[in-house]
Amino acid sequence: MPEDISFLLLPGFSAIGSMSAIEPLRVANRFREDLYRWHILSVDGAPVAASNGISINAEAAFGDVAHTQTLFVVAGFDPLACYSRALGDWLKRLDRAHATLGGIDTGAFVLAEAGVLRAADRVTLHWEALSAFRERYPGVEASEELFEIGPRRITCAGGTASIDMMLDLIARSHGAALASSISGQFVLSRIRQRSDHQRMEIAARYGVHNPKLIQVISVMEQNMEEPLAPADLAQEIGVTRRQLERLFCSSLKDTPTHFYLQLRLDRARELLQQTDMSITAICVACGFESPSHFSRTYRARFGASPRRDRSPLRSATGGQSNENVARPRA
Repeated sequence: MPEDISFLLLPGFSAIGSMSAIEPLRVANRFREDLYRWHILSVDGAPVAASNGISINAEAAFGDVAHTQTLFVVAGFDPLACYSRALGDWLKRLDRAHATLGGIDTGAFVLAEAGVLRAADRVTLHWEALSAFRERYPGVEASEELFEIGPRRITCAGGTASIDMMLDLIARSHGAALASSISGQFVLSRIRQRSDHQRMEIAARYGVHNPKLIQVISVMEQNMEEPLAPADLAQEIGVTRRQLERLFCSSLKDTPTHFYLQLRLDRARELLQQTDMSITAICVACGFESPSHFSRTYRARFGASPRRDRSPLRSATGGQSNENVARPRA
């Protein structure tokens, strides 16, 4: 019997993430007949629009589906905008029926909100949404891997990572040779492993090549809530403070302190626009000594106050609403 896989597309879903998951199944059936069947679901059974504006027809509303072997929730900009108690109860019923539940792009938000992720489950999602997810669901382990495949939980970062996830699943069930043949049809030079990086490496992002500089930027990114002093940063990578300052000046035309501040402000903006955390909580999470200091530096960096830089909905609710988790991403 073919393996049944359902895709619940939420409004604003990632088109590339969903198609990259479905196309490997189509090609698998081309090489070996009837390995997979897939079904498109929506919230109400009506066509659903992706983030790029293209609408996809659905076979049914999620509530009309009582059984499926595997379900992927495919989300995008506002993963919880259409979340409801009915959706959460439906996911719980599938879980009790031993269905495998997965998330593509920001679909892990929906699984976490429904309470079907356990302490032993390890998930991943698009890197832009990781900070927001970790703040909202501190009890769920979220990684930066391309995809995570557990016994009954499968998640991926979306985009082209969906191809790698599906090829891994196909290889587990039907052999590496079939997965390799499918990869060739997509003109892929290799199948990426789950541990491949979602983002460009630090060296590529900032155009730097000095190993010490790359190391210290990594340390900064890992210590946002409690920023390290310049002397401590220098000690972390085994240089003097003066050497650290010269590294930043020669390679980035910046000081370590100012560069670190920009990283923290960028993280604050992610949380501000992607979560419903209060401005005070974001201030603390990004290592600012006071809301007034945070507001001044934020305005200087982005030309608007933190409150004004929120979406209209969050500004109106004071940042306290838990209805949506937005992710402004092209």
